[in-house]
Amino acid sequence: MTQHEDFDLLFKIVLIGDSGVGKSNLLTRFTKNEFNFKSTSTIGVEFSTRTVQIQNKKIKAQVWDTAGQERFRSITSAFYRGAVAALLVYDITKRESFENVDKWYKELRQNGEKDMVVILVGNKCDLKHLRAVSQEEATSFAESKKISFIEASALEAVNVDTAFQNVLTDVNILKNNAENDDKGKPSNDASTINNKAPESIKLNSNHLNESKPKKKCC
Repeated sequence: MTQHEDFDLLFKIVLIGDSGVGKSNLLTRFTKNEFNFKSTSTIGVEFSTRTVQIQNKKIKAQVWDTAGQERFRSITSAFYRGAVAALLVYDITKRESFENVDKWYKELRQNGEKDMVVILVGNKCDLKHLRAVSQEEATSFAESKKISFIEASALEAVNVDTAFQNVLTDVNILKNNAENDDKGKPSNDASTINNKAPESIKLNSNHLNESKPKKKCC
């Protein structure tokens, strides 16, 4: 393994939302172009990376997924630390997952950086015949929070790259603007957007020794 990988910037992105909305498959679709039909609920946290070209820069996206279950909320602050963007995910076929989006958004704003870029993602748009959340409702929520919105399908690889590319582009623009404004002056948010590796999350033995069977999700 080489000491320095070939990238210009490292951006940490977090995936948040209820368990079973497809966060893990969005992660693997973007980073590995894979979909796991036997995907199970995430235990604790996991992450994967992919390097993409954004505005003439090689940006390494470090994408973190976390369990949606309440028993893992103790890792919340560490999960958000260093993150510059978030995908707020719900399942368009599960009304409750959309109703919980506001809760997840509040948690994000309480624990994340104030300038974090957020996009609302309605996953499983391939199941339009089972739709329980209209695009109009989701658009209205996104507009009320001044965030972006897109529907995607991890299964069919629809708009997955677009969602990630959009937030990475927005983060890069914010970073460039901040550099131009600061002109070398130290910033209070200097740790928010940089090319240093985000802090890893160390799970305690209670998290690592989970022995209960995982629930299947889409």
